[in-house]
Amino acid sequence: MGKLNFDRAEIEDAMDRIVERTKRMDMSWDWPCGVAYYGIAQAYEITKKESYLEFLKERVDELIRLGLPAWTVNTCAMGHCLLTLYEATKEESYMDIIRSKVAYLREEALRFGDNVLQHTVSADNDFPEQCWADTLFMAAFFLLRVGVKTKEEEVIKDALNQYYWHIQYLQDEKTGLWYHGYNNITKDHMSGIYWGRANCWAAYTMSMVGRILPKCYLYPQYLEIVGSLNEQLSALKLLQTENGLWRTIVDDEESYEELSASAGIAAAMTIKGNPLHIKYIEKSIQGVLSHVTTDGRLTDVSGGTAVMKDREGYRNISKKWIQGWGQGMALAFFAAVFNYDNITGDGAL
Repeated sequence: MGKLNFDRAEIEDAMDRIVERTKRMDMSWDWPCGVAYYGIAQAYEITKKESYLEFLKERVDELIRLGLPAWTVNTCAMGHCLLTLYEATKEESYMDIIRSKVAYLREEALRFGDNVLQHTVSADNDFPEQCWADTLFMAAFFLLRVGVKTKEEEVIKDALNQYYWHIQYLQDEKTGLWYHGYNNITKDHMSGIYWGRANCWAAYTMSMVGRILPKCYLYPQYLEIVGSLNEQLSALKLLQTENGLWRTIVDDEESYEELSASAGIAAAMTIKGNPLHIKYIEKSIQGVLSHVTTDGRLTDVSGGTAVMKDREGYRNISKKWIQGWGQGMALAFFAAVFNYDNITGDGAL
C-alpha cells in the first residue's frame, strides 16, 4: 500500500502534551468536550496508555454526578467517549446514557424531509429545517458506532440514512467540496461557503464508516458514502497549502489556515488508505506538529462557528484561543497515523 514515514517518538510526545493540556480545560457536557474526549479516547485506543483512560473516567464520572443536560444533536457528541469507557469498564451506567442519547436522536430529535436530523444546539428550534455537516460527527457517526456495537440494524440504517441525505444536501457535485449547511425551507446553502471544518466533519466521519461497519459493501448507502468521499478528497488534496494544511474557507487563498479542519481532513486521508495520498498526509503531519505548542495547545483553531452570513463572517472568526475540537481532531489524526500500517485500502470502491 505504500509506507507512511513519520517520527513515532515525536508524535507520541505531541500526543502526551495535547492530552495534558486538554485535561486543564474546563469543558462541560457539550460538543467541544465531546470532540476533545473523542480524541483522547482514540489516543487511548491506539497507545493503550492507562493514564488517558483514567482521566476520561474521572472527568466523565464527575460530569455525570454534576448532572446531565438536555439532549441536543451537539450534546450527543459526548456519546463517543462513553463508548470507549463502556468497552473498557463494562459499567452499565455508561451504556444507559448511550441508550438515552440514541432514544433521543431516534424518537425526539427534530427532523425534516426523509427523516433528516435538524442540527440543534439547544432545547429550542434553533435552525428550522437546516442540516449542517457538524451533525455527521455529533450524531450520525455516533449512531453508527452504537448500532454496530449493539448489532441493531435499524440504528445502523438510520445512521446511514443521515449520511446519505447530508451528502445530497451538502456536497457540491461539481467541485466535490462540502457546504457548511443547507436550509430546506429556502432550498439553498445560505452563504454557500465551503467551510474547512464542515469538510473535516464530512471527510472524517465518512472515512470511518468502512472501518467500523461489518460487510459495509452490502449496504447501498455505503457506496454513496465511498463515492462522496473519493470525490471530496480528490478535490481537497489540490487545495492543501504549502504548509500541509487547509484554510478555514478551503478554496479562498485569502482565508487563514485552520488546524481543526486540517487535522480532520488529514485524518480522513490517512484512514481512507489510498497510497496516492501519502505525500499529502506526510506534509500534514509536519504541518499539524508545527502548531502544537510546548504546553500542548493546538494553535490557529477557529472558534465555534454557525452558518455565517458571508465570506467575511467565516474569515473573521477568532483563532486565538484553545478549543476542544482542535485538541480532539489533532489526537484523532495522530492516532490514525499510528494505525496506518493496519489499514487496508478499499480496493475498487
